[in-house]
Amino acid sequence: MNRRYKEVEEWKKGYKVMLSTKNLVYKERLVKKLIQRYMRLYVVEEVVSRNTVKLTLLASVRIHPVVNVSRVVRYRELVKRQKMKEPKLVEVNEVEE
Repeated sequence: MNRRYKEVEEWKKGYKVMLSTKNLVYKERLVKKLIQRYMRLYVVEEVVSRNTVKLTLLASVRIHPVVNVSRVVRYRELVKRQKMKEPKLVEVNEVEE
């Protein structure tokens, strides 16, 4: 058995995922350690190949919707006592996102 070999996770349409902010460039935030590790919740629109998925992104996110699976993490439901603040909706060009 090869220790370095990792099983590839099967991705399906409709899975909820969070996008990694590791290689993203922010214009307004200069301190990298204060940026969250993952962006908000997105849905897998289509499985393009074994290693790439197409996400339904907001208009304000200016990246290509097809991303490698190494940049997404499957969303897990919160534990009962765990609290997570939902981000407030932002109005962009008179459309709430």
